[in-house]
Amino acid sequence: MFRATPTVFAPRPGVLGALAALLLSACASVTTPTPPIATGPTSSAPPPATTASPRPASPTAAPSFSSLAGWGEEDHLAALNAFRAGCGVAKEPAMVRVCGLARASAVQDEPGARAFLEANFRLEPVGDEGLLTAYFAPQYEARMSRNAEFTVPVRGLPADLVVLDLGAFEPSFVGKKITGHVEGPTFVPYPDRAEIEATPTDKPLAWMRPEELFFLQIQGSGVLVLPDGRRVRAAFAGHNGKPFVGVANAMRDKGLLPDNNTSGDAIRTWLAEHRGPEADAIMRLNPRYVFFKMAEDDGKEPVGAAGVPLPPGRAIAVDPSRHAMGSLYWLDAAAPKLAGAFPAYRRLAVALDTGGAIKGDARADLYMGTGAAAGAEAGRVRHALRLYRLVPNL
Repeated sequence: MFRATPTVFAPRPGVLGALAALLLSACASVTTPTPPIATGPTSSAPPPATTASPRPASPTAAPSFSSLAGWGEEDHLAALNAFRAGCGVAKEPAMVRVCGLARASAVQDEPGARAFLEANFRLEPVGDEGLLTAYFAPQYEARMSRNAEFTVPVRGLPADLVVLDLGAFEPSFVGKKITGHVEGPTFVPYPDRAEIEATPTDKPLAWMRPEELFFLQIQGSGVLVLPDGRRVRAAFAGHNGKPFVGVANAMRDKGLLPDNNTSGDAIRTWLAEHRGPEADAIMRLNPRYVFFKMAEDDGKEPVGAAGVPLPPGRAIAVDPSRHAMGSLYWLDAAAPKLAGAFPAYRRLAVALDTGGAIKGDARADLYMGTGAAAGAEAGRVRHALRLYRLVPNL
């Protein structure tokens, strides 16, 4: 994903007391990673979902490849090519070695790809049963001036937003950051969604429909299509440091949507049909607000947090505190919770992205591609997940 470069914050003397208090409570207020993002169109569709079939009898025991449900039906060559494209970001020496072997290999057929994977990796179960969701790169209409339908501004990164690296003040906080701004002698948290939306902006990047901007912020970036046909990439520039809060459960609990139909499409449709105070109240349940920067759409593949293109259906966002970028995983996801979903997703995927809501061991977010079809599928993915790491053989 695109990341905002942290602003270097040199505190004035009057701010030091506030910083000390912040350091004491840092673990409770640390900025979480941004939601997974993807920009630019993709050139291929995700691999088809597989049909449901029994899981391995003992998910806690290290299985053989042949015992994996769906392994025989996998497109191993597509998986190997995705690994070749993304494994260059790996840092662990054994994975670097296998990456070099994969890239140097002349294998370009299905049997050879399967043999390479089985010979160079072993399976390691990851955690207990977890959750698979999915995301995509949206394409939405936009306008360069406000009108009755396109009423909300796409905002650039505010000049007063500061990302403070706590590791510069306390070694035990290395890697932990907080987001805020300076008010007089005090460093305070940045405002939430409701306060930001209530503040006018004199430099909008574009104008969008409210519910579509909301979903653009959830995905992290996307492509805006202007009336003259020009396509502009809205890329992630930063966020306000608030935690991401999904609205699906709240809408279900309020009786706005049925329990088995809280898909992305269902939520977006409801918000569009109730545009105004009702929809605004729901969207403001998520205090996180994402800011953007604009660039011409170059037609290239989307780029994830690892800095390499995201292959549709073959890239996952993971918790970077539990998983290394460039690693290869087997997804065994079944028992869908939402109506209209594919029964199972069983495939190899490479860890190439991160997300604010993607926390824990057996938690993954599968990148589906660009546009409406990818979005419709991604919005219905909420499957029980068994995750397996492919560990290089030494």
